[in-house]
Amino acid sequence: MDFDLTDKQRKRFAGVLAEVRDRLGRPDPPPGTPFTGAQWKSAAGIGLTGLCLPPEYGGGGLGALDTALCLQAFGQGCPDTGLVFAVAAHLLACAVPIRDFASAEVRRELLTGLASGELVAANAMTEDDAGSDLSRLSMTAGRGPEGYVLDGDKSFASNAPAADVFVTYAVTDPGAGFLGLTAFAVPAGFPGVSAGEPFDKMGLGGCPAGRVGFRRCEVPTAYRLGEEGQGTAIFQHSMAWERGCLFGAYLGVMDRQFARCVEHARQRRQFGHRIGDFQAVSHRIAAMKQRLESARLLLYRACWLIDEGRDHTGAVALSKVAVSEAAVANSLDAVQIFGGSGYLTATGIEHQLRDAVPALIFSGTTDIQRELIAREAGL
Repeated sequence: MDFDLTDKQRKRFAGVLAEVRDRLGRPDPPPGTPFTGAQWKSAAGIGLTGLCLPPEYGGGGLGALDTALCLQAFGQGCPDTGLVFAVAAHLLACAVPIRDFASAEVRRELLTGLASGELVAANAMTEDDAGSDLSRLSMTAGRGPEGYVLDGDKSFASNAPAADVFVTYAVTDPGAGFLGLTAFAVPAGFPGVSAGEPFDKMGLGGCPAGRVGFRRCEVPTAYRLGEEGQGTAIFQHSMAWERGCLFGAYLGVMDRQFARCVEHARQRRQFGHRIGDFQAVSHRIAAMKQRLESARLLLYRACWLIDEGRDHTGAVALSKVAVSEAAVANSLDAVQIFGGSGYLTATGIEHQLRDAVPALIFSGTTDIQRELIAREAGL
């Protein structure tokens, strides 16, 4: 059992981290502002929009673990976690299912643009009455003269206001339950597609999210992903990549956060001592380190299992819970360590907490992940 990264992986991580710091290391525009075209192009120029896409389409050809490591470097070097999330959602929830399930025609049309960042993708699955419960999806895809006609609304699609293509899911057989969903890649320019204004959110403001409407939207059969009725399986496939790899970004954020807390505990003095000399602070920092390293090991193992083609459902759920809960707990500790200054927006500490809270919800809530873990245990 080898817990070490290879020289190639370490060099790639260091290279990505250096480029991210150089191109995206300043919070400009301020975190909380939807990403700009210049920011997206900078991330694409580093190769982050195509990490795990095939080299023949301009992608990096990386597996799950190497993709997670690059996103970790992205999260560590970029102060705008919303931008990091936007790129990861584009890549993992959208480009991956197109990579693995699209027709040859659609792969040729979309993958090069997705890899280069010329196209921005949004995952349109959630509906007002269907978040965790996919059996309640109401958007339909009836048969049309050239394929399908999509009708319905999606309520919370990351990147939607800026998207050029939507990966979406609709009911094709109402009586088939989970086997009645079908997936599609729908260019934003198709007649009948409309995206709403960005939501005002608690955190991850760098990633614009909004509603998407499909009104009698005619979609040729070539833009269907996989076979009819395969939508649930395709969605779960993309979520395995997202839950496994995207949370590498939070490892990077926590690495940066931890280093700042240690530095502050060394420099800040109260009662004639560094605050790091007080057990109340030093033990808090030790707990932060324990959560971070435990989460890191679980995430690396989950991604390794994906790469090995082994059963990874339980491992991915465990890593998602561990990373998201560590991100929130460590952010609360960071605010406590910085005290009053941690409550001020100027330090960026409170912003890390607001960006961490959504990790408990997106890509399947913590409660859903615990259900998956319990089922894996045989309950």
